[in-house]
Amino acid sequence: MTSIRQATGRTFRSLSVRNYRLYFAGQVVSVSGTWMQQVAQAWLVLRLTNSGVALGTVTALQFLPVLLGGAWGGVVADRFDKRSVLFGTQATAGLLALVLGLLTLSGHIQLWMVYVLAAALGCVNAVDNPSRQAFVHELVGRADLPNAVSLNSVLMNAARVIGPALAAVLIVTVGIAPCFLINAASYGAVIFGLALMRPEDLLGTGTVARAKGQLRAGLRYAWSTPELRNPLLLMVVIGTLAYEFPVTLPLMARFTFHGGAGAYGLMTSCMAAGAVVGGLAVASRERPTSMGLTRAALAFGLLILGVAVAPSLVVAVALLVVMGGASIAFIAMSNSTLQLRSDPAMRGRVMALFAVAFLGSTPIGAPVVGAVAQAWGPRAALAIGGAAALVAALVTAGRPLRAIVSRSEADAGGEQDDHRQRQQDHGDDAESAQQRSQADHEEHPGGQLGRVAYEELPPEASEGLEGATDGHRTSTLSRARRSDATRQNVTAP
Repeated sequence: MTSIRQATGRTFRSLSVRNYRLYFAGQVVSVSGTWMQQVAQAWLVLRLTNSGVALGTVTALQFLPVLLGGAWGGVVADRFDKRSVLFGTQATAGLLALVLGLLTLSGHIQLWMVYVLAAALGCVNAVDNPSRQAFVHELVGRADLPNAVSLNSVLMNAARVIGPALAAVLIVTVGIAPCFLINAASYGAVIFGLALMRPEDLLGTGTVARAKGQLRAGLRYAWSTPELRNPLLLMVVIGTLAYEFPVTLPLMARFTFHGGAGAYGLMTSCMAAGAVVGGLAVASRERPTSMGLTRAALAFGLLILGVAVAPSLVVAVALLVVMGGASIAFIAMSNSTLQLRSDPAMRGRVMALFAVAFLGSTPIGAPVVGAVAQAWGPRAALAIGGAAALVAALVTAGRPLRAIVSRSEADAGGEQDDHRQRQQDHGDDAESAQQRSQADHEEHPGGQLGRVAYEELPPEASEGLEGATDGHRTSTLSRARRSDATRQNVTAP
């Protein structure tokens, strides 16, 4: 029982922070509302046009601003107070949902209006996403960041199950418009939580003054830092070719397993359930490692290939549960790695690049994967994503390993040089000591190096020597304290 309580405490330790609890509670409500709107918006477009092209256009318009302007959103996150930015983005997103709901409720909604509102929401997300990602660090600090990121991933995937289910019930019972109106109200939960936070408890890193070339500086910084470049390159490849499940899973359900909407819903729900379990497992870990990130990417790629060759829906669903866990482990560890290893002044821009690689790659990858599925079938489309994940993981894993080996060899060589130097110094000291001993013997043949014993000194000289000795001890103690302080400063994170 004690071990269970300890494991539970490790898994949910970020929730002990008051500000993070407020943030988490608001996100539970808001993200569920967001998924409700996603389902309702797709249904609205199909009701207006009955066109798959129109549905794809809405999706592209919603993600394209993240691709084109996401990096600028990172500059905003670094330049301004992140909590203030989130107040603005959440309020704007809620207003857009309210407008969409009122237009739908009034019956005046048209397709071009949906296009405009989707593009506007994409612009808001381009600014909101990097600020929201980097804000987690200010809520919980460095030590609990991996745990908080994993819990956020659990939240997202739980909402991916809850939101669409609620949307389906509402669409059948009361119509599409209430989904948009409820989503608009759900943003109030985030705003309310932000307002209740204690600003003095936020671990703010300050803001960056406005200057020319901040976007280019962020790009150069991420590219020149291997600990950041490798996860970002992994995410670019995997986000573009592997994370296209809204395209591949419906096609697998319909044309490979000859099922309907129920089969597709089962596949997505099982993947989301696996992601929740995987997120909780990652949340219990202390911090991500490069090897752990590589293993998650390799497992994710292998499981995608397994789903691609699954002989039946039952086998595919079973693999999707495990694949969901691997996928969320990869995302959470990538997110934590980028935040922990980035300079605080660059964190917003780094997380913006993460959003561009993960979300902004959808407008590029979805048409490519769809074309592959059209030409060679859904299995081929999935297989290409799995193979790309494997190759990217193996390529990026080689660089850190080579760097570690090089550093180890350099350290070993340095230790050998130090050992040889110590031996040489020891020999020199021994030779010097022998020479001093011989000189003392020649100068004081009576022995004892001709020194006067302390007790034989007169009182005045004894007091002077005692003071000098105390001064020497005090000086030595001061140097030791300064040395300890220096060591503490050097080893402090």
